[in-house]
Amino acid sequence: MDAEYAIPMRAMVLTKTSGILEEQIVPDPAPDEGEVLVRVNACAVCRTDLHIVDGELQNPKLPLIPGHEIVGRIAAVGKNARRFDIGDRVGIPWLGKTCGKCEYCRTDRENLCDTPQFTGYTRNGGYAELVVADEHFCVPIPEIFSDADAAPLLCAGLIGYRSLAKTRDAHRVGIYGFGAAAHLITQIATFQGREIYAFTRKGDSEGQAFARSLGALWAGDSNERTPTPLDAAIIFAPVGALVPQALQAIRKGGIVVCGGIHMSPIPQFPYDLLWGEREICSVANLTRKDAQEFMAIAPQARVRVHTESFRLREANTALNRLRSGEIQGAAVLINHEEGGKTK
Repeated sequence: MDAEYAIPMRAMVLTKTSGILEEQIVPDPAPDEGEVLVRVNACAVCRTDLHIVDGELQNPKLPLIPGHEIVGRIAAVGKNARRFDIGDRVGIPWLGKTCGKCEYCRTDRENLCDTPQFTGYTRNGGYAELVVADEHFCVPIPEIFSDADAAPLLCAGLIGYRSLAKTRDAHRVGIYGFGAAAHLITQIATFQGREIYAFTRKGDSEGQAFARSLGALWAGDSNERTPTPLDAAIIFAPVGALVPQALQAIRKGGIVVCGGIHMSPIPQFPYDLLWGEREICSVANLTRKDAQEFMAIAPQARVRVHTESFRLREANTALNRLRSGEIQGAAVLINHEEGGKTK
């Protein structure tokens, strides 16, 4: 390994699900067979990180380095790792490894693998200077995107893309919760010729203006009615009460897609809201195919990524601002800024 990476690294570590990360100096990770060591340039801060830190997702690896929207360069390779060369720029997403043998893996549904590993949850992630990843689950990054811009694409973008795909050929799509995923997928949807209707927190005029600036045809509070019934709705906000509201907003035959990994309880609602062959479905994780497709279409759509940058040691501040809804776009922890073209 290069001498540059032979000293202990800095990392923000979760030792218990208390909502607080500790800055620590920890030993450098070493790549195992089929793995690569990546020098982290940028790591976006995801709402899933909040769910882990706050104890809403059960049984994380502890102690844990969170973070699963990672962009960096290959610093070293393990035995039989041949996919990338030293210095290549890669992204590391949430899905860190699958068994490749279960029924789901064998039928192109690796996002539902029975024994998966997840970056920043069951294996250490990118709130650090270095991270190890399985080379087969790393994602090449389009050169058009800078490190900071590329980082949110690796979860907000990928989960948003998978959620949009679940709406099939829906033309009028409502989005509840206009955060990191919504601001990216709105641009993809409008590029595809769809209409986006954005629902924000009550009174969030700034968020509504932001949505319209990215191509949303309409923006309003989550309890408002759209001018016309929707074909589909995507819920990114972790609020179960939005499910019956979204069902009210869609027409017969429409679908409500729950795009988050965690949601508060869904309240009881009358069957009439579901009747008419309306559907509700969840989105679980992502696949490598999702990554390939999204990384191909994002440059075509000239996706603009809106970020707010923080230093690694400011991870708790970034999480707090995300928790309180103060981030417009995506928060990104920066170790280095290189590669790609800034917008």
